[in-house]
Amino acid sequence: MSLHLWIIPLLPLTGAAINGLLGKRFPKAIVNAIALGATASAFAYALYVAVQFMGLPADQIPHIERYATWMTAGLFTAEYGIYLDQLSLVMLLIVTGVGFLIHIYSVGYMEHEGGYYRYFAYLNIFMFFMLTLILANNYLLMFVGWEGVGLASYLLIGFWFLKDSAANAGKKAFITNRVGDFGFLIALFLLIKHFGSLQYETVFTALSGYPVEASAGLLTAIGLLMMVGASGKSAQIPLYVWLPDAMEGPTPVSALIHAATMVTAGVYMVARSNAVFNRAPIALTVVAVIGTLTAIFAASIGIVQTDIKKVLAYSTISQLGYMFMGCGVAAYGAGIFHLMTHAFFKALLFLSAGAIIHGLGGQQDMRHMGGLRKYMPKTFWCMTIATFTIAGFPPLAAFFSKDEILWATWASGNHVLWLIGLIAAAMTSFYMFRLWFMTFFGEYRGATAGESQHGHDSHDAHAHGTPHESPMVMILPLMILAVLSFVGGWVGVPAALGGSDRFDHFLDPVFAAHSPVETKLVAPTNEELAAHHEETGTELLFMGISVSAAALGFLGAWFLYYKRTDLPAKMAAAAGGLYTFVLDKYKVDEFYGAAVIRPIVLASTNILWKGIDATLIDGAVDESAVGARDISDGLRHMQSGNIRSYAGWVAFGAAVVIAFMVWKGVR
Repeated sequence: MSLHLWIIPLLPLTGAAINGLLGKRFPKAIVNAIALGATASAFAYALYVAVQFMGLPADQIPHIERYATWMTAGLFTAEYGIYLDQLSLVMLLIVTGVGFLIHIYSVGYMEHEGGYYRYFAYLNIFMFFMLTLILANNYLLMFVGWEGVGLASYLLIGFWFLKDSAANAGKKAFITNRVGDFGFLIALFLLIKHFGSLQYETVFTALSGYPVEASAGLLTAIGLLMMVGASGKSAQIPLYVWLPDAMEGPTPVSALIHAATMVTAGVYMVARSNAVFNRAPIALTVVAVIGTLTAIFAASIGIVQTDIKKVLAYSTISQLGYMFMGCGVAAYGAGIFHLMTHAFFKALLFLSAGAIIHGLGGQQDMRHMGGLRKYMPKTFWCMTIATFTIAGFPPLAAFFSKDEILWATWASGNHVLWLIGLIAAAMTSFYMFRLWFMTFFGEYRGATAGESQHGHDSHDAHAHGTPHESPMVMILPLMILAVLSFVGGWVGVPAALGGSDRFDHFLDPVFAAHSPVETKLVAPTNEELAAHHEETGTELLFMGISVSAAALGFLGAWFLYYKRTDLPAKMAAAAGGLYTFVLDKYKVDEFYGAAVIRPIVLASTNILWKGIDATLIDGAVDESAVGARDISDGLRHMQSGNIRSYAGWVAFGAAVVIAFMVWKGVR
């Protein structure tokens, strides 16, 4: 049975083509109809596919559709094809669903901006490439989508290209991701060399015959190189530096990148490649360590940021760290579960922040906010749900997904990583409630009527001093995302709380299909039942610890940013250089500039340009021309047109010939 899955990515591609080529001539209503219609149709068809997928027998999953042969080189073949299983279905619904809500929101947010048609063309092309990435049936086609979302992010981050900071941010994102993509590309070359294919079913079937590596080997190298690519795309240490700067793009773009598309690609790729990582424990450990360190590192920076979008940017980096932590302890289902809930609450956070920025005429500095719950009650309640969700309070979505990752980390024996993750969870709660209190409580600290308060997202038509609620076209997506942030985690309620881990069980076939260890389904013994009961009690205890960490973060933020608002400035002054160091993001960008960028620029300038290009290549060409000119200049004088000069040259020539003949005769 063919589900004609090619229709789903083709719809946003069609929208992008029409708006991109003809949209400049269209009124905004037509641009909206094309862009939103394409995305809504893709989401509707994805829902239809989900219904059909549930009716497929187990032996027909994954559902693979092959359309054409892309390239053939010897025994290597790459196809245009689609690979639909439980994992790609979840990603498909997230990308199309959340992406559609962001498109709706953009209609109100970008109403007064120039380049309107171009913006929606870029959004649609972003959707196309992300759908290509998740639906591809081979790594090469995945890499096309992988590079495509990098291109789309460059275009959208630098959307306001006349502003240097936006143009530079787009270039920074593009170049940083190329560093990671180089590692991913080498991993693909190794797969071709050793397996002769990049088709998922071929590679995964071949891997089923490989044992778990006892030390670093081929699969470890492939896994580590894949993680290099994932670190760039999903903004993990050391390639995370592009994501905070990406806030230069319009706020809906930030929501799309952070919630539904680009940054989730690395997590998806690692989960999709579980057959590799399960047989490379060293690479898997590296994934867990990088994710855990990124989670706490980014959280520590988020604590001191004052730009509302920068706080959320570092929050994204931190939350992605949790996803990699889950994947790194082989709890891939937990990592994808958090990816899904994160798509809901992070989209809600960014779009709520966009509503605040929109209502303040472009202001992004939280120090100039305050008291906004009186002016924006709908935005306040939506942001409140998102804040309590990311903090990890039950029964909101992130409580279930984040706690599952922490529990899986502890149960795997990585107790140090669990402790770091717990501390990062408390820090997450603190900086998010810090944002909440600074933005919505106290007195309004912004500009008065008539004063300019432009920020990065400047809305000239709304630049006034009285905060206001956003139009319903922006509020409606917030309300839908608020509901999803509240109930989205209920599909994964653990057995310890009386649930059935439905989300994990849904994804189990993906991660068990090529597991190196075969599990036999046998009835549990009494001893196993007793151990399970004890483990359930321990899991409940650790849930309590996680909630306590969230409550501790809330209380800290309440005391410092609601009760004693004078203390943060005093504490910052007392911390002195340490506070400045963290505020400057540990000067990682400066370090990269001094250790990497400046040496490359100097080497390129002094060696490649001045040394090789200007001196050697240009010198050789230029000196050859100069020599030819000098010789021709000398010979030119022989053609003077003066008869006496010619006679002199003839006499000189004759004398030379006679002298030569005499010399030969003497010899």
